[in-house]
Amino acid sequence: MGTTSRTGTTRPTTHDERHGTVGPLTGFTVGVTAARRREELVALLTRRGARVLEAPALRMVPLGDDTALRHATERCAATPPDYVIATTGVGWRGWMSAAEGWGLAEPLLRACRTATVVSRGPKATGAVRASGLAEAFSPSTEASQELLAWLLARDLRGRRVAVQEHGAPLEHVGAALRERGAEVIEVPVYRWGPPEDPAALRRLVEGAVRREVHAVTFTSAPAAVALLEAAASAGLRERLLAALRRDVPAFCVGTLCAQPLREAGVPAHVPERGRLGSLVRALEHVLPQHARRDLGPVVLQGNALLGEDAPVWLPPLQAAVLRTLAEAAGRVLSRTELLHRAWPDGRGDGHAVEVTVARLRKSLGPRAALVRTVPKRGYCLAGAR
Repeated sequence: MGTTSRTGTTRPTTHDERHGTVGPLTGFTVGVTAARRREELVALLTRRGARVLEAPALRMVPLGDDTALRHATERCAATPPDYVIATTGVGWRGWMSAAEGWGLAEPLLRACRTATVVSRGPKATGAVRASGLAEAFSPSTEASQELLAWLLARDLRGRRVAVQEHGAPLEHVGAALRERGAEVIEVPVYRWGPPEDPAALRRLVEGAVRREVHAVTFTSAPAAVALLEAAASAGLRERLLAALRRDVPAFCVGTLCAQPLREAGVPAHVPERGRLGSLVRALEHVLPQHARRDLGPVVLQGNALLGEDAPVWLPPLQAAVLRTLAEAAGRVLSRTELLHRAWPDGRGDGHAVEVTVARLRKSLGPRAALVRTVPKRGYCLAGAR
């Protein structure tokens, strides 16, 4: 079994697995909910040894030919706004690109040069600067609320404010600005739509619930909302939340992205910098601490046995049994205890435990003696630390 494709099926085995190279994420399966820049994130993870379950939670729908976007662009070009809000880098670039296609790029840029441009975060700031403009303010938190607070501290009566939207209408921003007397021009560059493959998202939910996925990554708040909604529609929301709160850590590219999860009681990990590389480094730091067990002659990291030889990837249930025995620190676990702790739903019987232990020993090969049978009592791990 190798990494998984964007539809949740198995990808070919990676170079690291074929040649026995151990990466910092070898043994871990990571869920990726991103639609945009998904391939870049997947490449970063697989180069570090992870297997990836790709399940884009949303689909980005561009509006380059949309009449609403063109009308907003023409309004800005004809009567320059006093303030322009850039909310995302991809959205700003999309707006400039669409304007160029309509022959409105120069009039739009001239209008923006006379305006006060504010940007939400470094990506939007980079896009603004790349178009030859300079931002007057950009919140360090990348939060829309801080950006809005900065604007509301100004006298907005009779002012025109253009708001470049990102994925979903910023209704609260527009409403707050209008309450202060501003004329608001919404600039809808793209919208989030339902995922192309809802079944892949359902498989990610189920994989997290069964603890077959070791972490889930998010690059946008709407993706986090979509995953929770997919879990709710499958009747698995509470079980998914339980997994994310304890066994399957969530990693978000920024604080805004993490907000829906934190509101649901999920302690999401957020790197100091909102970059994909920083997100992956956070996984490298947290996951080995979260799911790495020293078994004496070998180490169980995620679902892989690491030792002097090439990594051995175990099926999720076998890895769960081995991890449970390791956590018992040499104490004998009965079949009932092992079933309760290692099986995701606790369902099964003593026969299922015996079969899984037998298969685990076969997977361990020359290290099969690690798992000891204690007659009439159960199982324990030899040499556990």
